[in-house]
Amino acid sequence: MKPEWSVADAVVRWQRKHGRSALPWQDTRDPYRVWLSEIMLQQTQVATVLGYYARFLDRFPDVHALAAASEDAVLALWSGLGYYSRARNLHKAARTVAAQRGGVFPSTAAGLAQLPGVGRSTAAAIAAFCYGERVPILDANVRRVLARFFAFEQDLARAASERALWERASELVPKSARDMPAYTQGLMDLGASLCTPRRPSCLLCPLESACAARRSGEVERFPIRSRTVLRKQETWWLSVLRDGAGRTWLHRRPAPGIWAGLYCTPVFGDEAALLAHATRLGASSFEALAPVRHALTHRELVLRPVRALLPEVAPFSETQGAWFRAKELPAVGLPAPLRSLLLSGV
Repeated sequence: MKPEWSVADAVVRWQRKHGRSALPWQDTRDPYRVWLSEIMLQQTQVATVLGYYARFLDRFPDVHALAAASEDAVLALWSGLGYYSRARNLHKAARTVAAQRGGVFPSTAAGLAQLPGVGRSTAAAIAAFCYGERVPILDANVRRVLARFFAFEQDLARAASERALWERASELVPKSARDMPAYTQGLMDLGASLCTPRRPSCLLCPLESACAARRSGEVERFPIRSRTVLRKQETWWLSVLRDGAGRTWLHRRPAPGIWAGLYCTPVFGDEAALLAHATRLGASSFEALAPVRHALTHRELVLRPVRALLPEVAPFSETQGAWFRAKELPAVGLPAPLRSLLLSGV
């Protein structure tokens, strides 16, 4: 008798034949390494994560090493990866696991979801990959795959609709725990490679024959989400204060907010405010530098740096700040555009 077709079997077979298998976090069931990769992969492309993942493991090979590090060291290594709250929560979670659990990660999705920065889908992915727990994931890629498979008509901007899709996803998981890693990875791979937001490759998809959206002829209509992100533009004037010794003044950005906890030059809403502040501090000359555009999820920043030269011995001090020499900057947690600006030797 021909075995009954199932979504799980189709995805597992496809993943083992066509899915990604050479990513560095796929050759391990170490929850530390899988957790690190899953946090980095949140809202970030695999190609971008690869280098950061290797550097993190080189610097912090286990959860105890990460827990023992300073937040500045973690943020400095994270610089350029974006969404810096992930790095702060990563550090908090490492300290929780090291201090409260002796370095042993929870072995269930429910337990993992209690760690800072670990949401339901991330927790489920770690549990599936490391422990074979039969729990569904629903990251952005998988949400798109399943919304199309079911032709899910509900608005996923609503919490109740999201819960309903979670329930449908729960019905599809493999019966065997040993298939959970391939199934979980397979759904991720489908969303990343075939079931893309635009022009999906339906003919190559292992779910094509049973996909309701495919039958409807409206694949790109799904998933349905009413809210859209409106990106506002802001102009930030950056006061690049340099003293006679070539040092740069930086202070921590406040929390909450953009680049919270990272070091940054003083920021002003307009040029006049910047010049007035620098003049009060004794700046003797000013030079406008080339503006830089930097896109965030909800904002597009137009950064307008102005270099201001101060006397040999800077006559001021402020809380939450310090002078940094150029050789010290690589070890400081800086936003990516500011790191590029300062390390360029301006």
